[in-house]
Amino acid sequence: MSEERRRTEVADVDRSLYDFTKSEEGYERYDDGLTPEIVRAISAKKDEPEWMLEMRLRALDLYHAREMAPNWGPSIAGLDLDHISTYVSPKTKQAKSWDDVPEDIKDTFERLGIPEAERESLAGVGAQYDSEIVYHNMREEVAEQGVIYTTIEDALHDPKWEPVVHEYFGTLIPPTDHKFAALHYAVWSGGSFVYVPAGVTLPYPLQSYFRLNAAGAGQFEHTLIIVEPGADLHFIEGCSAPKYYEANLHAGAVELFVKDGARLRYSTIENWSKNMYNLNTKRATIGADAKMEWVSGSFGSHVSYLYPTTIMVGDRGTCEFTGITFAGATQDLDTGCKVIMNGADTTASVSTKSISKDGGVNTFRSSVVIGRHADRARCSVSCQSLMLDDISRSDTIPAMDVRNATAQVGHEATIGRISDDTVLYLMSRGCSEAEARTLVVNGFANPVSKELPMEYAVEMNNLIKLEMEGAIG
Repeated sequence: MSEERRRTEVADVDRSLYDFTKSEEGYERYDDGLTPEIVRAISAKKDEPEWMLEMRLRALDLYHAREMAPNWGPSIAGLDLDHISTYVSPKTKQAKSWDDVPEDIKDTFERLGIPEAERESLAGVGAQYDSEIVYHNMREEVAEQGVIYTTIEDALHDPKWEPVVHEYFGTLIPPTDHKFAALHYAVWSGGSFVYVPAGVTLPYPLQSYFRLNAAGAGQFEHTLIIVEPGADLHFIEGCSAPKYYEANLHAGAVELFVKDGARLRYSTIENWSKNMYNLNTKRATIGADAKMEWVSGSFGSHVSYLYPTTIMVGDRGTCEFTGITFAGATQDLDTGCKVIMNGADTTASVSTKSISKDGGVNTFRSSVVIGRHADRARCSVSCQSLMLDDISRSDTIPAMDVRNATAQVGHEATIGRISDDTVLYLMSRGCSEAEARTLVVNGFANPVSKELPMEYAVEMNNLIKLEMEGAIG
């Protein structure tokens, strides 16, 4: 393509790294829709304890009783749950050796770089394909420290860990939370269970990667992490899916329990395809002197509702949220975070960036709640938006509920454009116009990418490059 054409046409983004698909031949796929028979079939397939089946059926009743909300954000009218399959599984058993993974699934994750990342810099990896974990492994030296990293299904079949799952599962995000939380608990499948003993620091991150390959399907993984007092963990979550011309749904749940003096960093790069409705729920509770760090990158989906929440129940806790959202054509991404500060001398910092182009819509919502006993709590919220054209949109909607007179809360929001002077200067230094704009966007996103491990920072920069390709009209 000539340089002149690059400057005057909007080319389709080359997402070949993510948009490839694999045949579903031989897969087990349950009927579309949601019935008690489907819920019972999922539970029976996993040979679950009775309490889990009862929880699923209660959640199903809650799901049917709730209205199809929300009605205050992007429309989800295109999501027809009567035509979504809630369980699709490749007919393969979970493997602990990469050599034992079926070739078509192995090829998918090889192309996404998962085995290489495991070899280079990870303490453990779980890989989910559609509704089931297909590969799980952890370094021996990590296991020797007493760290547990497995699937929730496996934990439910372990007499030592089943009571722990029973104690925590569904307590931080209850099925009553909202309609899609109820849906999640009715049909959840896959995900991770992590337990880090007191005082243990993992030298490398743990990672879960979720790939939704099937068309017209949903993915409902559940992540449950318990970090005991004084422990330290970095957990990485990656997601992707190929593009189809029918709706797919992601309605996972993440429950994080960070005990006194512990630290958890939870990093996510979500690169769902643009037919995805991403209705994920993430929530953490932290104790005294604990620290919760969120690093979030959202680069895909047709519609997103995503607001990671931190509940600070102990004194002197710290929460940091760093996020970036990129909305292009056909995308309406409603994202943000929520912080509930109930302890004294707690601090929270929220820093987000959004990029909008080709008519994409970004909405940032923040909610800061400072309780009556949160003496001397401090919170700052910063939201920066970059608009790449005249047809896109970016909104900031902050909410602050402060019930303690000693608290300090601040909020700032800025919306800007790439200046012509900056583009002309970079072009005078040898860049094309497209390269100049991409450089500016990368610089804008740098505070987020530098918080990610190297391989994910590279992926984020590549995603920005893909999204920016041909973005000049």
